[in-house]
Amino acid sequence: MKTPQNEVLYESIDAIEEEEVKNEVIRYMEENPGLVDLLTRDLSDSVAHGIVVSKLATMVAKNLNASPEYAYRMSIAGFLHDIGKLMISDFLYGRESGTLRIEEVKYIRMHSKLGFEILKKNNYDDIITESVLHHHENYDGSGYPDNLKGLNIPFGARILRVCDVFSALISDRPYRGAYSCEEAMQLLISEVKNFDMRCFLALQRAVNSPDFAYVRDLVNEQNKNFLRTKRLRSELNLDLW
Repeated sequence: MKTPQNEVLYESIDAIEEEEVKNEVIRYMEENPGLVDLLTRDLSDSVAHGIVVSKLATMVAKNLNASPEYAYRMSIAGFLHDIGKLMISDFLYGRESGTLRIEEVKYIRMHSKLGFEILKKNNYDDIITESVLHHHENYDGSGYPDNLKGLNIPFGARILRVCDVFSALISDRPYRGAYSCEEAMQLLISEVKNFDMRCFLALQRAVNSPDFAYVRDLVNEQNKNFLRTKRLRSELNLDLW
């Protein structure tokens, strides 16, 4: 049943072009009403992650003396950086294991390009779209989708990269618990080759600033919601949907 709370979920289903697939999804959800609540919560988690990355990216941009206009664009890019994952949700929602097959990894890695295409079609500017497209590029050239290296990676993408990883580390996941901020920072240090050092140091300063209290509270609430979702998933006996 469509409600204001799950409206985004139903809009995503309506966007499925293959009528047979769409009908099968609707039928399955009608037979498993608890699934609607589960997926709505999972989408809420994605939104919460976007808010955290948005806030961190804005703080990092300001810390690097970016203009207010650029920092604003980083807030938008941070919020929308994973929008492409809505197109591959069947590999993401309900997953209990952190292990992916090679084929799945390749498919999931498409999300940054899909996000880029979605935002381009909706007339977002180049700073936002390029930042989203390349937010999984590593500073040493080992990332994706284009194996860009160093300063060839758009500045906004370098900001998003370190903010996205830090946000993921301090959040609960189906295959592990959240790391503390201190633990997450140590893990970033161990993989610092992946990040622009200026962006990494700016993130450190942001995390140690009074403004980070808002982010910490948001993540704590997000992790509580995750536990509620995990209990619901267990009740529905969904190992992988």
